Amino acid sequence: MRLFLAAASLLLALPGTAWAADATIAMRELPLHGDRVLASPASPARFNLVGLHWRGSGTVEFRARAPGGRWGAWRPAGPEEEDAPDARNPEAMRTRAWRLGNPWWVGASDRLEYRVHGRVSRLRAFYVWSPAVRVAARAPASADSPQVVPRAFWGADESIRRAAPSFAPALRFAVVHHTAGRNGYSQAEAAAIVRGIQLYHVKGNGWNDIGYNFLVDRFGTVYEGRFGGIDRNVVGAHAQGFNTGSVGVALIGSYDATGPPAAAEDALARLLAWRLDLAHVDPLATLSFLSGGNPRFTAGFPVFLRAVSGHRDTGFTACPGDTLYARLADIAGRVSAIGLPKLYEPDVSGGIGGLVRFQARLSGLLPWTVTVLDALGQEVARGDGIGPAVDWTWDATLLLPGGYRWRIDGAAVTPAVGTLGTAAGTTPTVPLAIRGAAVDPETISPNGDGDADGTTLTYTLSAAATVTVSAVDITGQPVLEVQPPTMREPGEHAVTFGASGLADGLYGLHVVARSGDGAEVATTVQVFVTRTLGFVTAAPKVFSPNGDGRNDTFALRFRLAGQADVRVRVLRDGKWVATAFAGTMPSGQRLIRWDGSKRVGRLLDGSYAVVVEATDDIGTQAIEVPFLADTKRPVVRFLPGRPLRVWVSEPALLTLRVNGRPLRLQAKAPGVEAVPGFRRIGLARAVAWDPAGNVSVPVRRS
Repeated sequence: MRLFLAAASLLLALPGTAWAADATIAMRELPLHGDRVLASPASPARFNLVGLHWRGSGTVEFRARAPGGRWGAWRPAGPEEEDAPDARNPEAMRTRAWRLGNPWWVGASDRLEYRVHGRVSRLRAFYVWSPAVRVAARAPASADSPQVVPRAFWGADESIRRAAPSFAPALRFAVVHHTAGRNGYSQAEAAAIVRGIQLYHVKGNGWNDIGYNFLVDRFGTVYEGRFGGIDRNVVGAHAQGFNTGSVGVALIGSYDATGPPAAAEDALARLLAWRLDLAHVDPLATLSFLSGGNPRFTAGFPVFLRAVSGHRDTGFTACPGDTLYARLADIAGRVSAIGLPKLYEPDVSGGIGGLVRFQARLSGLLPWTVTVLDALGQEVARGDGIGPAVDWTWDATLLLPGGYRWRIDGAAVTPAVGTLGTAAGTTPTVPLAIRGAAVDPETISPNGDGDADGTTLTYTLSAAATVTVSAVDITGQPVLEVQPPTMREPGEHAVTFGASGLADGLYGLHVVARSGDGAEVATTVQVFVTRTLGFVTAAPKVFSPNGDGRNDTFALRFRLAGQADVRVRVLRDGKWVATAFAGTMPSGQRLIRWDGSKRVGRLLDGSYAVVVEATDDIGTQAIEVPFLADTKRPVVRFLPGRPLRVWVSEPALLTLRVNGRPLRLQAKAPGVEAVPGFRRIGLARAVAWDPAGNVSVPVRRS
């Protein structure tokens, strides 16, 4: 179940570019019946990428069927679960109660089967259709960069991005990944895979954008990933606890038993050579990195990494596959040899008013130069030399504080640049601002039923500040302190709000940020609080309105805290197909029974959702509950020969009587079931009962 605004859509698809308009995503709640193999109810007519979310400590497997009827292999839903934002990032908080499966490219498919192992309390599937479109010719993003397909060329949907990008102060290493899915995609499908991953990461996982910074297909094409600029230190969502300060590159495909094609490996090496050189990182270097926290490494734990690491180095995952992982040392060697000469590890210590020391390491014996410019661009200092290292000290004792720029350069190397103020490395002051403030959900119902009892406020600070958050009424008067004054660093932040002790009504979450120099900014975001509707339950989960006396009536129970106008609608694939009730109801426990009438056309078998809407003086509150409709009786028949075998058309309980002996078998999937324990077969009778209570025509064999 979930609470949502009355205008919310069940089919999540937003247009971007001309070709991205055809990319769609749809979510289905999936029923659970132990470890049985189940078919997804009402799968979309077509999909080519799928990802699963589930709750619980268990695991999930799935397989997809091509339109011709051929089933693919069983796959784990979440082999690389730590492809994720950092734990405290608002991106991760949007789906923090769920385990997120990877987006699997399965190719054109029309059916899904799944099975669970261990404890799984809830399961949902996200189906993406991303049509194949051949992208335009690759274009260099700048004169010195490799050829990269810009976001606009592969059809990135910029309208669905949830927040502005975040940037790390420095890039220290690269993390190599592989995506999930088959390797035999075409060139026209490659861009569709990238587009599908973005749609799933944003609309399915709730992330701000696609998680990877770059993606590389098997043909050697490089795609720009997360928005923010390929030459900037954009914080991705690809290695939980290790996103800030890394660049994530994903090779499209699975490289466990097989290595990447030569074209893909060449493109990866060229990309890393350029990107690490831009950050002045030695591809053969090692480093100690403090984890931001994930299931393998607790926050603050120092982790030994290589400058070109695999995803498995940062978490519990097999990514980027055994074969590709074994190639990383050789790839790092190739990266170090591309684009020589290079400048590594520039460092500036000291500050204006004292001595300033400039240091760096070079890839060979090279001439080098250090220059310092003032705010007007005039050169105020210069040092030079020849050797494998830069080491020059500037006496800035007599200079007044101010803005200075420095540059370390050498023969044909990518120069290192920076700024100096009153101390080494000081950057120009960034004006204090609060950006992107939003709440999700916008309407909450803090009644303890588990549906939208609270909301999460997210915002981005442009500079460090002390932040206070309070709830205000419609007159702007504070009514509840949500967060006391707390020091926050630049970047995204999140605050939870449960409206504890507040009456129903319209409120604002008022955010005030004060910097150390006295600057103050504020913003307010609206939140609707209503406890009118709650504790919604529906039974049976499988509804069978065929007049046979079993599960013919659907019972919907809920509680109203006050009088409200109530409407109960039935949706199929997001479309309104029936109204089970519409009218005014008083407060108290309410029960609505529906027999499938009052519908538009015949109620077809498949997946549905019943939506209860309650409108009071504050607004409309709605809660959605999924259910299945199944009116068809199963079909069962005996197969000839021995041993005794029974074929059944769908999962069902088989009740048999063989040679006068009663027997029960549980068919977990459509197909053939062997009946054990009978050497001689006399008279046999079988009847099948499906989960909806539909019973087959009895069959006999003698």
